Amino acid sequence: MAVFVAAGVLAIGVGQGQEVKLRPQNPFAKASTLPFRAPPFDRIHDADYEPALLAGMAEQMREIQAIAEDQAAPTFENTVVAMEKTGELLDRTQRAFSGVAGANTNAVIEKVQQDMAPREAAHEDAIYLDAKLFSRVEKVYLQRKSLKLDAESGRLLEISYKRFVHAGAKLNDADKMKLKEINGEESTLSNTFSRRLLAANKAGAFVTTDKAALAGMSEAQIASAAVDAKARGSEGYAVPLQNTTQQPALAQMSLRATRQALFEASWTRAEKGGNGAQSSGSGKEETDTRVTIARLAQLRAEKGELLGYTSYAAWKLEDQMAKTPEAAIHFMDALVPASTARAVRELKDIQHVIDGQNGGPGKAFSAGPWDWEFYAEQVRKAKYDLDETQVRPYFELNNVLENGVFFAATKLYGISFKERHDLPVYAPDVRVFEVFNADGSHLAIFYCDYWKRDNKRGGAWMSEFVGQSRLLGTQPVVYNVANFTKPANGQPALITFSDVTTMFHEFGHALHGMFAAANYPSLAGTNVPRDFVEFPSQFNEHWATQPEIFAHYAKHFQTGAAMPVELAAKLKQAASFNQGYMLTELLAAAELDMQWHTMAAGAAPQEPDAFEKAALEKKGLLLKAVPPRYRSSYFSHIWGGGYSAGYYAYLWSEMLDDAAYRWFEDHGGLTRANGDRFRQMVLSKGNTEDLTAMYDGWLGGEPKIGPMLKQRGLTEDGIAK
Repeated sequence: MAVFVAAGVLAIGVGQGQEVKLRPQNPFAKASTLPFRAPPFDRIHDADYEPALLAGMAEQMREIQAIAEDQAAPTFENTVVAMEKTGELLDRTQRAFSGVAGANTNAVIEKVQQDMAPREAAHEDAIYLDAKLFSRVEKVYLQRKSLKLDAESGRLLEISYKRFVHAGAKLNDADKMKLKEINGEESTLSNTFSRRLLAANKAGAFVTTDKAALAGMSEAQIASAAVDAKARGSEGYAVPLQNTTQQPALAQMSLRATRQALFEASWTRAEKGGNGAQSSGSGKEETDTRVTIARLAQLRAEKGELLGYTSYAAWKLEDQMAKTPEAAIHFMDALVPASTARAVRELKDIQHVIDGQNGGPGKAFSAGPWDWEFYAEQVRKAKYDLDETQVRPYFELNNVLENGVFFAATKLYGISFKERHDLPVYAPDVRVFEVFNADGSHLAIFYCDYWKRDNKRGGAWMSEFVGQSRLLGTQPVVYNVANFTKPANGQPALITFSDVTTMFHEFGHALHGMFAAANYPSLAGTNVPRDFVEFPSQFNEHWATQPEIFAHYAKHFQTGAAMPVELAAKLKQAASFNQGYMLTELLAAAELDMQWHTMAAGAAPQEPDAFEKAALEKKGLLLKAVPPRYRSSYFSHIWGGGYSAGYYAYLWSEMLDDAAYRWFEDHGGLTRANGDRFRQMVLSKGNTEDLTAMYDGWLGGEPKIGPMLKQRGLTEDGIAK
């Protein structure tokens, strides 16, 4: 059913009974005839999305109403399976629209998002708050023990019923109306946040006409900055913002004033322009998100209370692996002492370097957050004799993709890749590959879109243009998106090792989607709880440093020579460097998310800066030199990306993925047998089984936190081993 889609995909609602007809020439009117039903981007125009979304919504509502009004006694087939078959027009339109809206948006697309956001919530409510439809689902659910369903069908029935209850199906009519109002406003505000943050990221770039201000950056990076400035109609040079607080260029900029200016551009990106619909009469898109998120937090607290929970987080985590916010908080709190203790030690090393270069203690400046990356790089060079500029030439993007990311998947799972140039794409930088099983059969289509654009939202992600389902006869069409800095024309596409890790991470999500082997679309692939969905992706990161894989892709872009053994050893030894900082910034963001979403209903609107400071201080995470990975004002994961009360999932999944990699190491490592077992028992399953039982069954026991701490080099800091 099309309503079961990834976070951020719009479900556009229209009134029940409203007739919406789609012109036959609209490219969404019929299923795509391209391989795997891939979207015909060469025929899709911006004006095609809204009518197709509206028509798809109307069509699905007619299908849903037919199920709800069916005079036959409710059965698993005529109710639950029938629901899975609804919304095909909406689904194929939503998926294409979501992909373009995230990675290649424009004013028309943004207007569609803005206008339709309230209908997203209305459409979902029209399904899950329909009393007749829920009555049929509930009657089937109460008969479940006598139905003799296969395991996956039983799982679908259980999850379908719980989704209705979770969405408010058991509320009285008055409370349902209140919930609809909250959902509508929440959807509108979430879209407003995303739109403003996109504008804030674009407007917040550090721009200068003085080349000397970029001292320390390579000539290739400076050339890229000149291209970025020209693209935005500015003179000189522009360093665009990544989604995170810290910016990659800070590690190289030797002028402290420039570092501070870039950091503050990042830190305050979503705090400019006031809180009106426009910025100071400039006609530009509003970029201040603070009033928006304060209201979102209020609404979510009200929603949690209305649905019968102590907080929004308590409601949100009910169907996650952690189950309760208390469990997630306890898990995170246990990591804070060792993490911050290590960060403090790392800061001492950084301050020692600063003191040595500026006349000694008492004469030098104290390290600020804009100094950390620059001086940490110097500490790393001193400790490991490792220079980032020495490393980059061995990580040419195309080589990393084909001889690293793809090669690892071939070794583990036997799959192969063939680039296709005949399938249309939504932007010129996008590449397309067909993926084959070891026996030569067709598995999936894979799109990758790695370069940053001003009209692309920040971060990196995976999603699907077509989801897998035996019921619907569909195979996966998946895509990865990132925001790497594009080189100037004629320059090699050299990336950082962090970027390499991102490529492996997002491809882990892609494999989860590609290997899906479910009957029902709502249980397939990545349709799993947030604190499990990051497990396959984070697990796949490990192969980036596995010796055989690393040696196959870490080769000089000019000579083809493998990275020298000594340099590779330094890079791997440095993997545990700065882990106190990195874990602390991640914990700060995750704890901040949970503080926002355990807020009591009825509380006054919070001033985000003050709330953030108090929340971090409460958790012992208010460290001047270690800011949270995301501030509240630009925390897109939780306000616009579906991770509300769920950012802890990255850490929870890290525990799962490090324990999983330990299993591989203990059972022969990089082998087809291990890969095939993992594919069969985990990656192919989606949400067709209880995830805790599935994982424990594959692992042979419960995951422990020890491998996670060892991977980060923190075991000696006194947490559980």
